Amino acid sequence: MAGRILLAAILGWVIGFERDLRGKHAGERTFALVALGAAAFTALGVERFPTSAEKVIAGIVTGVGFLGAGLILRGDGHVVVGLTTAASAWAAAAVGVLVGAGEYWLGIFSAVLIVLILESNSLPVMRRLDAARQRRSENEDADSNDSDDPDGPLTP
Repeated sequence: MAGRILLAAILGWVIGFERDLRGKHAGERTFALVALGAAAFTALGVERFPTSAEKVIAGIVTGVGFLGAGLILRGDGHVVVGLTTAASAWAAAAVGVLVGAGEYWLGIFSAVLIVLILESNSLPVMRRLDAARQRRSENEDADSNDSDDPDGPLTP
């Protein structure tokens, strides 16, 4: 059981490292603790209470959901920030549950996939796609502004 908890903490730390690298509020320690806690509760539930382990897992999902809600902030101009970090904490808990249940390879695969998803914006192809999407959005905004004025643009 201790090995499962250790592996989950390491995988959570890796996910948190990416968040910390991006300057987010929750980092290595937070994500390591989320994954560790999820693994510990799951391992205990699976080992000692196998007939009701699903209730333990459901409690983890709910509890981390509340933790995630605390990571979501409303910044200047009522812009919501922290959604990706909150979703990452929830996903780190899922990694902890997988490892705690003895699904080591699936937990490792999930952690790698989480980091890849978080880092996908750093890939050159994704940057080009985001730039193209941004240009298209700006063009649509400009077109809608032109059509709002029934008299057309003002001329000097």
